[in-house]
Amino acid sequence: MGKDQHVVPHPDGWAVKGEGNSKATKVTETQSQAIDAAREIAKNQQSELLIHRKDGTIRDRDSYGNDPKSSKG
Repeated sequence: MGKDQHVVPHPDGWAVKGEGNSKATKVTETQSQAIDAAREIAKNQQSELLIHRKDGTIRDRDSYGNDPKSSKG
């Protein structure tokens, strides 16, 4: 399972950062672009996508891995 991907505010717009990484994987102008990029990475790595607001709080999250909270059936 890969690193969780965070969409966070960045001086140049928005950044995609892997959990624990100091450098951004990708920097985009809009949050929407960053979310799209982070979603692809999270799907490929079967990890979580966490979307932050400008103040740093988490506004949304999606799981693309084995989420123990989800049940089918």
